[in-house]
Amino acid sequence: MFFFKRKAGIAVVEMHGTIGTAIREPDYTRLFERVRDNRKVGALVLDIDSPGGSATASDILYENVRRVAERKPVVAYVRGLGASGGYYIACGASQIMASRAALVGSIGVIYLRPILQQLFGKMGVEFSVFKGGRLKDMSAFWRMPTDEEADKFQGLISEMYDLFVSVVSESRKLTDEQTRELATGELYTAAQARELGLIDRTGGFDDAIAEAMRLSGARRRIRHYHPKRPFMARLGMPGRAGGSYLPALEGLAGMMGGGVYFIEPGMMGNFLTRDR
Repeated sequence: MFFFKRKAGIAVVEMHGTIGTAIREPDYTRLFERVRDNRKVGALVLDIDSPGGSATASDILYENVRRVAERKPVVAYVRGLGASGGYYIACGASQIMASRAALVGSIGVIYLRPILQQLFGKMGVEFSVFKGGRLKDMSAFWRMPTDEEADKFQGLISEMYDLFVSVVSESRKLTDEQTRELATGELYTAAQARELGLIDRTGGFDDAIAEAMRLSGARRRIRHYHPKRPFMARLGMPGRAGGSYLPALEGLAGMMGGGVYFIEPGMMGNFLTRDR
């Protein structure tokens, strides 16, 4: 009796939305580990449509994708938007493709926090602060930063920017100088991105599947991998009480202390609404 070993198939992981909210790092980390260790998966296609998001989550997910790519081919497909952190994650793949109408890039870093000093002044609200360490409240939202604090923030941003540049340079085989010329924070069309070396080719989703099959020798058996939904969501019930305004309030509260983002600034509204 003869036994024929069936070829492995193709895994597809969708990464749609803002990184850190819709794309939650712990959930996707576990997902990528499953894909990496599954012998029935011959290649991975990342279906990306993201404006970016949390810098820390973007870097962790990039490393996860890179570890998968060390074992099996990974094709990153930018469906609509592969901006900032979304592009950062794509750099962990073996190849990057994009639809003809996709936008790619926004290579840069932004630190954002609201300053409510004038608002509190109009309301007659004052803050009494006791601290140990002169820079302990440098991210405070109730006052403007001092010159020293502004310099500290710029130093943090510059270091994160250098990290982004190094990831793109290594992935796309560009020099540091070439990458910095492209890393202005602007978006590029798919055609421009290909000409500049930020992606390998343009095409449709089926083209990305075909490329994954070519690179791996896998058959066209596609399985979509999704993060496990919360128990309440699986029952068709909302995960938390409150009106539709609550996610926006949570997003705003999360920004009060500031944060470092690999994100296209025009898409910050998605972060505030938590992509729900």
